[in-house]
Amino acid sequence: MKPRLLSNGRLPPGLLARLAAAYALTTLGEQADPAAHLAEHGAAYEGLVTSAAVGADAALLARLPRLKVISSFGVGLDKIDLAAARARGIAVGYTPDVLNDCVADTAWGLLIDVARGFSAADRYVRRGLWPQGPFPLGRQVSGARLGIVGMGRIGRSIAQRSTGFEMQVRYHTRTPVAKLPWAHEPSLIELARWADFLVLITAGGAGTRHLVDAAVLDALGPAGYLINVSRGSVVDEAALVAALCERRIAGAGLDVFEHEPHVPAALMALDNVVLLPHVASATQQTRQAMSDLVYDNLQAFFAEGRLVSAAV
Repeated sequence: MKPRLLSNGRLPPGLLARLAAAYALTTLGEQADPAAHLAEHGAAYEGLVTSAAVGADAALLARLPRLKVISSFGVGLDKIDLAAARARGIAVGYTPDVLNDCVADTAWGLLIDVARGFSAADRYVRRGLWPQGPFPLGRQVSGARLGIVGMGRIGRSIAQRSTGFEMQVRYHTRTPVAKLPWAHEPSLIELARWADFLVLITAGGAGTRHLVDAAVLDALGPAGYLINVSRGSVVDEAALVAALCERRIAGAGLDVFEHEPHVPAALMALDNVVLLPHVASATQQTRQAMSDLVYDNLQAFFAEGRLVSAAV
C-alpha cells in the first residue's frame, strides 16, 4: 500500500500532482472540518508535506501520532517544532541551496531599487510628473559599504555578488564563519553604524525576534538603507515604520513583513520603501527545484530511510 501523506498549506499544483501519484495524499485544507478530520484520521498519516510559511507546530504533530517524516517546501524552519520532531524521531527535510541564487538576486534587486529609486521613478513617469521637473537624485551603489546580518549559504551568495560593485563587506553572526574573505563584526549596532546598506538574511524564530530594533535603525542612520529578505519577525516593524516616516533612515527594501500578508498602510504611503509580497524565491526555476527536493526527500525516506536534505 502507498504511504499515507498529509498536505498542509499552499503548495505548487505540479508538486501535489506528483505526490498524489506516488502516495495516498490528503490535503488538509480541502477537508470540511480539518480538526475533525485529524481527530478521526490523524493516526493514519506517516508523512506530512508543509511549507516554511505554514510549518508544523506541536499541536499538529500531536494529532499525527504515527508521523515518521516531514518534507517542507522552503528553507525557513522557525514554524516547525523541531524539538518535538526530534523527541519523537520524526525526520524533517527541507529545501536548502536550490533557492540561494534567487533570494540573493532579490536582495540585490531591492538594494538597487531603493537606492536609485527605480520603483518610485516608474510611478513618477506614469503619473505624468516628469514634465514638471526632474526626479530626485538617488544614492550610488558601487563602492558603498555592505553589511550583512547572517552568513549562511544565501548570505555568502549576497556577499559574492558585491564584487561586481566593488563594495566593502562586513557581516554579523554570533560567531565568525571560518575561511571567509569578509570581516566579521561582533556588534550588530557597530555593523549598522558602519554600513550604507544593511541586508538581513538571518533565520527567524524567537532567538532573532526584533533583532533589528530602534537602536539598530538609529545606528544605521539617515543615510543608511535596510534590506530584509529573511523573516518579518527579525525587524521591529513599528520601530521601522517610525524610522522611515521620520527619515531617521534613508529607505528600506522589504520582501517580508511581521504580520504577512498585512502590510502597514504607513509603509505603502512612502516612496523611499520598496515592498514585495514575499517573492524572493519566486521564479519558475527555483520553485521547480524546491518541488523536486520536497518530492525527492520523501522518495528517499520511504525507500531508504534517509533524506536528501535533512534538518533533523
